[in-house]
Amino acid sequence: MTPLILNNSETTPITPEQFYQLCVANRDLRLERTAKGDLIIMPPTGGETSKRNSDINLELALWNRQTQLGITFDSSGGFTLPNGADFSPDAAWIPLAKWESLTPEQKTKFLPLSPDFVIELRSPSDSLKLLQLKMQEYIDNGTRLGWLINPKNHQVEIYRPETEKQILENPIMLSGEDILPGFILNIQLIW
Repeated sequence: MTPLILNNSETTPITPEQFYQLCVANRDLRLERTAKGDLIIMPPTGGETSKRNSDINLELALWNRQTQLGITFDSSGGFTLPNGADFSPDAAWIPLAKWESLTPEQKTKFLPLSPDFVIELRSPSDSLKLLQLKMQEYIDNGTRLGWLINPKNHQVEIYRPETEKQILENPIMLSGEDILPGFILNIQLIW
């Protein structure tokens, strides 16, 4: 199954508050909203993708627990980017200072920011082109490092601001660089 995209830009786009209320009322659905107000309804992932995503989040959370440099989020965490899009990356991280600058109310809803680090894990139902556009949108809105992991092709696309994406073929390890100092993901666990 592929995601269903309801094009609301030609009619009345769904507002951020309407989108939030829709998500609250339908917690079992995986929903995102584009900057234009289009609604994206994604199918649940299969077992292999869910396992991979769980492994990725575990590794990121363990690194963060040791360093205590920030806050990690799984695929159910929503972010409202500066351009108005509401996305839920498969894994995300923000520095502790950014988290502490949020009000208690902001922490209970979709976070009004772009994560500093994001991971998108391509599942068999995902369109590579749409994921690539989404990754660029994160970068354009303030994300400092992003990994698009494509298990089918054993390929990782690395996104950074003001530079072309880097494509790695069958890498062994991925580095969090200076964004996540000391974080190394053994990508062989994911393939």
